[in-house]
This record gives sequence, C-alpha cells and structure tokens, in this order.
Amino acid sequence: MSELITADLVDLDLSATTKDAAARSLAERMVAAHRVTDLDGFLADVAAREAQLPTGLDGGIGIPHCRSEHVNAPTLAFGRSAAGIDFGAADGPADLIFLIAAPAGADDDHLTILSGLARRLMDPEFTAALRAGTDPAAVAALIRGEEPPPEAEGAEPGTETAEADGSVPFRIVAVTSCPTGIAHTYMAAESLAAAGRAEGVEVTVETQGSGGFKKLDPAVIAAADAVIWAHDVEVREKTRFRGKPVVDVGVKAGINRPAELIAEARRKAERGEIAALSEADGGRGSGDGGEDISGADHAHFGVRLRTYLMSGVSYMVPFVAAGGLLIALSFAIGGYETASAKSVADHFVWGEADSWAALLNQIGSAAFAFLVPVLAGYIAYGMADRPALVPGFVGGSIALTVNAGFLGGLVAGLLAGAVVMAIQRVPVHATLRGIMPVLVIPLIASAVVGFLMFIVVGKPIASLQNALTDWLNGLSGSNAVILGVVLGLMMCFDMGGPLNKVAYAFAVGGLADPTDGSLKVMAAVMAAGMVPPLAMALATTVRKKLFTKTERENGRAAWVLGASFITEGAIPFAAADPLRVIPSVMAGGAVTGALSMAFGATLRAPHGGVFVVPLIGEPFLYLLAIAAGTLVATALVVLLKGARRAAPDAAGEAGATGSDDSRVTVAA
Repeated sequence: MSELITADLVDLDLSATTKDAAARSLAERMVAAHRVTDLDGFLADVAAREAQLPTGLDGGIGIPHCRSEHVNAPTLAFGRSAAGIDFGAADGPADLIFLIAAPAGADDDHLTILSGLARRLMDPEFTAALRAGTDPAAVAALIRGEEPPPEAEGAEPGTETAEADGSVPFRIVAVTSCPTGIAHTYMAAESLAAAGRAEGVEVTVETQGSGGFKKLDPAVIAAADAVIWAHDVEVREKTRFRGKPVVDVGVKAGINRPAELIAEARRKAERGEIAALSEADGGRGSGDGGEDISGADHAHFGVRLRTYLMSGVSYMVPFVAAGGLLIALSFAIGGYETASAKSVADHFVWGEADSWAALLNQIGSAAFAFLVPVLAGYIAYGMADRPALVPGFVGGSIALTVNAGFLGGLVAGLLAGAVVMAIQRVPVHATLRGIMPVLVIPLIASAVVGFLMFIVVGKPIASLQNALTDWLNGLSGSNAVILGVVLGLMMCFDMGGPLNKVAYAFAVGGLADPTDGSLKVMAAVMAAGMVPPLAMALATTVRKKLFTKTERENGRAAWVLGASFITEGAIPFAAADPLRVIPSVMAGGAVTGALSMAFGATLRAPHGGVFVVPLIGEPFLYLLAIAAGTLVATALVVLLKGARRAAPDAAGEAGATGSDDSRVTVAA
C-alpha cells in the first residue's frame, strides 16, 4: 500500500483563510499526487460531510474528512496555518489542518491507520512537534509514525489504573461513534481513555466505526460501574449495557470534555441510579423516568415527536419506492385493469404481457401492504427501541384492518411506543429482567395497543381518514391550488429534511388506497420536489459567472437529479447560500404545486420523475407546471445573486463571482 502521507502532501505555510479554500488547497496536492481523480467531485463530498457535523476540534485542530468514490488510495494531507482557519471548534480557529481522503470501499487497514492518527492528535507533544516542524519530509514521517513518539504512553487504556494499594478502580465502558466513523470516533475514544488515566479510572472504549465494530467483552461490561456513550449515530446493540448508569452525549463532548463526562458517570453511580436504570430499562438502555440520560429525551416534545415520526418514515420509504414503482410499471405494461387480475399463482402465461403486468402488480401490492405496519413499527422503535417493534407492527396491521389507513399507522406507532415506555418504568424483580424485552413487554404492549386500536381509537381515526379522503376528492378550484402551494413550499424548504418528508409521506400514504384526490396530491408533491435541482441546474447554465466552478459542476449533475425527483441535488447550493437559494426554490415549488393541482394532473407512481411520464394524467400540463416553477426559481436565484454581486458592500466578497471558491461554506 502506498504511504498515507508524503512530503508533497505537506504544506507548512498554508495561505488559505477559509475551510473551503484550505480543503481545496490540500486536495489539489492530492490530485497532483494521483490520489484523487476528480477535484470538484471530491470537494463536494468533503462539503457534504462537513454539513453533517463541523470538523473543528478544540486545541487548534481541523480535520475535514470523507469517503469518496473519487479517491483511489487512502490519503492524508497536512497544512499549517499561521493565521488560523475557522472549522467550527468552540475554542477558535485551527492552525493544524488534516484533510483525510478515504476510498468509498476503504478496508480495515485504512481505518486502523486513521484511528491511530486520531488518537495521536490527542497527545500534546505530538501536536507541538507538528507546530515546530520545518521540514515537510520530517513532518510527514512524524505523522506516519516513523519518528519516535514524543513520549511513550505505556500500556493500553485501562491497564494502568489499578491503584497501588490493590483496590479496584472505578470502571467505565464507553462507546464512541461519528457519522463517518473515521476521525471523531477514535479521537473521542483516546480522549476518554487519557482522561481516565489521569483520574485513576479504568476506561475501556468500543469504537463503532463505519467499517464495523469489535464488541466489548461481556465480562468487561458486567464489571463496569458506569457507561458513557459519545455518539452522533445510534449506538448499536444497546441492550448489552442494561442495568448500568449511562451518560449519553454527542461525540464532540467526548473529545472536548472527557473529564466532565467521567465525573458525571461517577455521580450517577454514587446517587444509586444503577438499580433504577436496570428496573426501568427493559433492554433499551435509557434512564429512569425521573432523570433520563438521553440528550434526545431532554429535547422539546415537538423535537422528539418529529424524530419519532421521521424514524418511521425513513424505514417506510424503501417499501413505498419498491412497491409503488412495481405497481406503476405494471400499469405501464398492462394498463390499470391489471390490479383486478386474478392471482398469478393460479394463472400465469409466460408469453402474455397481461400476466407479467399482473405479476408486477401483485408483487408491488405485497410490498405496499407493509407501508402502514412498517411506519407504525418503526415509529414505536424510535421511541422505545426493539421491544416496541412487535406492538408497533401489530398496531399498524390493525390500522389497516379497521380502515384507519395512514393516520391509523401514525397513531398506532405512537401508542405502541408510549405503552412500551410506560411498561419499562415498572419495577420488576431481577429474575424477570432477561425476559422483559423479548416476551413480557411485547406480549403486554401488543394486547394493550390491539385493544386501543380495535375498540377505542380505530373507528374514530377511520372516520377521520374517510373524511380526509372525501376532502381530497372534493378539492377543486382555489382550495386545490392552496393545497398545492402548501405542499410545494414544504417540499422545497429543507429538500429532503423533515418538512419535505412530511409532505412526501402525506402523498404516498394516499397511494395505499388511491383516489383521484390522492393521485393529484402525489403529482403535486413530485413536481414541486423536482424544481430545486432543476432550477439550480438552469441557473448555473444561464449565468455561470454567478457561481463557483464547483457549483457549475454540481449544476450539471443537478439536471439528472432533478429529472429523477431527487430534491437533495439542490442541497450544495442551499448550504452555500441559504438566504438566496431557499426562498427562490420555495417560490418555484409553490408555483409548480399550485399549477399541478389547478391542471388536475395525477400520478400513480411514488417516485421516478420524468421517467414515469406515461403514468401521469395530463402529462403535457404537468411538465408545463414543472417548467414554470423552474423558471420562477431560476429567475429569483439569478436576481438575488446578481444584486448581491453588484452591491457596494460585496466588494470584498468574491465568492459569487467564481474567483474565490472559499465562499462556498456549507452550513453546519
């Protein structure tokens, strides 16, 4: 394997003043070294990663990184900035900049190299040597680990904490993870381990990186006095930590304030939270009702509710896409009558198009039948973890049985999660704890949710669902246009975020039992969702000077993304200039949604963009609505960006002119 870093990849006098310019400068060295094949494509991946979580670390370190298909070998470039560059760290600018480029299919060896670097960055003597180095080759050797370490750190974390008098130290097990599992994961691990050594605490860390993870020894977990989760993605297999006090924070807290987390873990154990946690946990790994440890659980109820609903929607979407497109394809082959064809298990003729259409229709219908149960099951899962899956699925299935539909699934999922959370708070004897999450909780919760759905709330929700269906079918004139405007605004506001998903879920929910009104809603939602990327593609084509080189490259890709109904294709533009891009595309989406509803366009497929035009009712007018919204959004973007460029106070801002790519700062 080629060396991770060479002298050519070291810049000891980095002149860039922004994180985007720094990334570009270091990435250009990677391109020159034939480690990166597409500069702009790679930088777009770096920006997308930066949007997930700022990569600045306390101590003057910036560590932008990503996995990218444009990287052909694990590569690290290092830059040292005299002025400092803002990477979002709480303590100010970074002077040590590491750009890590990981191939899309990086292996375990690569992760080992990166984890080693991340851990060494927590050593103050290592960073001091980087700041003092004058020879790029020597600095590269130091980073590769070929130079002697500034000071031996001794044994592995957790092996030097036994006190001299033979007493047993306080023991902590920790889990660290970040969205890409490359840098923050391992830096948090090393930071916690180092703080533990300083405090005389035995800390053993499990790093859950993107390439998998090696589980902690069950005996180590059993002997632990407390648990720390420093993570930005879901901790895997939480049930292993049942019965322990848990400190639950983001990964950067594990890097920046490990001593505080260790002290908090001690306090939880000293206050006797272990018993309360083990009695209330039920396998989930959360705290008791009086003092919950999850940061999410401290959030506002509206934030938590949105998180629960988005959990259900995210798991539901693949069923919608697979089932809906199979059904749509069956319509394209055999017409709409295929839905009433008899079972292909009893009658199938290999040479008949109608038989193939019926087959696709029935497979798609089988997938679509899971839509409401999956929605309910994973809403419940988002609330109360694995024990809530069974009552959630049961409640969702009952919602279909009583004709409560999509709304019934939402309510069933929330009920199942709430019931399981209530059961988890009931104290139980130690002998029952092992069977609670696999037997007792699913049994009792399913019975309770089933009773509520069949007897109490099912029929009222079914009536509400029918009323909503009748309302959609009766929409005409201004009412339909207003609904189209609202749906268009929602689709374009966050482009794949919560509001976008709410509007999309509302539309696909109607496809489970399609009516003329629900088909119009689906058409309006998809049309509006195509506008943002198409508008940005057109804007970068007609007014190139208003956009950077990277944005123009993204604009070419946005043509395909927009035509395919992938609204996220506009995110790089919105992240770089949200105050001008987002209002513009919202206006265009509102126009398209309104026109689609006014034209009476319908759509029987939940996805596909222009590639499902044969399944669109009033296809010419539908495409006209998309074109109109795209033109409106494009005109507004060009107008607003042009006005900014011409403004006197923008004289020092070269970003929009394409002369300085440093303007493209991805919003965190």
